Amino acid sequence: MTSLIQQDRSQTLRRAAVRATLAPSIHNTQPWRFVLSADALQIHADRTRQLRVLDPRGRQMTISCGCALFNARASMAAAGYDPAVERRPDPMQPDLLARVLVGEPWRGRVPIGALDEQAEGRHTNRRRFSDEPVPPADVAALVEAADKEGAVLFPVERDDHRASTARLSQLADAIENADPAYRAELRAWTTDDGRRRDGVPAAAVPHADAGSGDEIPIRDFDTRGMGWLPTQTQSSMQQCLLLLGSAADDQVAWLRSGEALERVLLEVTRRGYVASPFTQVIEVARTNAMLRQELALTMYPHILLRVGRAPTTRPTRRRRLVDMIAESV
Repeated sequence: MTSLIQQDRSQTLRRAAVRATLAPSIHNTQPWRFVLSADALQIHADRTRQLRVLDPRGRQMTISCGCALFNARASMAAAGYDPAVERRPDPMQPDLLARVLVGEPWRGRVPIGALDEQAEGRHTNRRRFSDEPVPPADVAALVEAADKEGAVLFPVERDDHRASTARLSQLADAIENADPAYRAELRAWTTDDGRRRDGVPAAAVPHADAGSGDEIPIRDFDTRGMGWLPTQTQSSMQQCLLLLGSAADDQVAWLRSGEALERVLLEVTRRGYVASPFTQVIEVARTNAMLRQELALTMYPHILLRVGRAPTTRPTRRRRLVDMIAESV
């Protein structure tokens, strides 16, 4: 009996690691390593995949790993376990961000387990969204989802807040695009090679042109003029805009924000919506500070999300499991 229980726990851990690889990540860098032991799954940041220009502090990298952590938790919950998480368990290993234990079997259904089946259907969507509004009840559910993960989801609803967000996003986008190092890093992580297993593929980005019609600019990933999606994306400040942040601004807060982000994104998917992230306004220190001031934010913002309905888009590829998942020795 004991061996059967251990075998079930081992299979649960391995499946959780595989589900973790489906998480979103900044520029689809997939900046993580997963290590399996007999009773736990370790999640490590892979700094060889950190964006040194855009993300020198490793905030977006850590948020990405937090998304992977939530997928692992949801997978274990779907298997009937209540996972236990140790965040930053070892100060001597700064890149060991979390250790997840299977935990005890749960008599009832662990709530986040219902989100596990959404992991394969969640994709960043950079297409034009419909004009259909997101009902207040759905927005409230997303706010609640972030709150349950210890983060804050702030709906950008006031006209002056929308105008500030759009103006500052445009400014941040212009500042970043004027930096040759930023453009070089962006080119390194975008691709028209269908065989590549990381980075942002041409099939998932709009074709660059002057006719996007964006008030809040979608990041221009079309560095080679090979974008497959229509140019007109019409990213509007009147669409559903949600700003995710945290009360603190340290590595644990970033990790928890990633968990909250993925919980929100899976809820978005479950409700039949899609989402696209905007981080330019967060990445530039000047616009970040101005955003906090003009929106009177008491939190530290990390991600701006656009939520709505849009035609489906192709999923981005993932690296080979053997390159991401290892057994402890």
